[in-house]
Amino acid sequence: MDHSTSLTQHIHASPEKVWSVISDIPGSAATLSGIDSIQMLSEGPYGEGTRWKETRTMMGRSETVEMWVAQADPPRSTTVKALQGGADYTSRFSLAERDGGTDLTLTFGADIVKPTVFSKISMALFGKIGMSMTRKALAKDLAEIAAKAESL
Repeated sequence: MDHSTSLTQHIHASPEKVWSVISDIPGSAATLSGIDSIQMLSEGPYGEGTRWKETRTMMGRSETVEMWVAQADPPRSTTVKALQGGADYTSRFSLAERDGGTDLTLTFGADIVKPTVFSKISMALFGKIGMSMTRKALAKDLAEIAAKAESL
């Protein structure tokens, strides 16, 4: 059972500037209002294997998820993964130069790794509601990334 959604935001900044915002994990809590805190688990520059814990409040509940960079091709694309509650989450950022700026596309997907009867029922019930809430949160993230990149 695969749930995924994709959004694109045009940003009036170069791919390099947009990349510098999305790859600044320690600074992401300051850029993105949806993130409460970041705890780095690895050292060094952003790249494959970079790991951190991200805390967000969704639906009034604070959730901390361990995330890692699965793929990085600066300044064109990066894939971030997370495992939470039997689901495998993938966020892929793709940057494309267009009209003197950058189209930033964020594709977010969730796969149930160990489907249980409960997870199947909850995905059926909350899948659409959850995805609509997820899309709103992702759209807000993209707008805030754009605002930060355009201010650099």
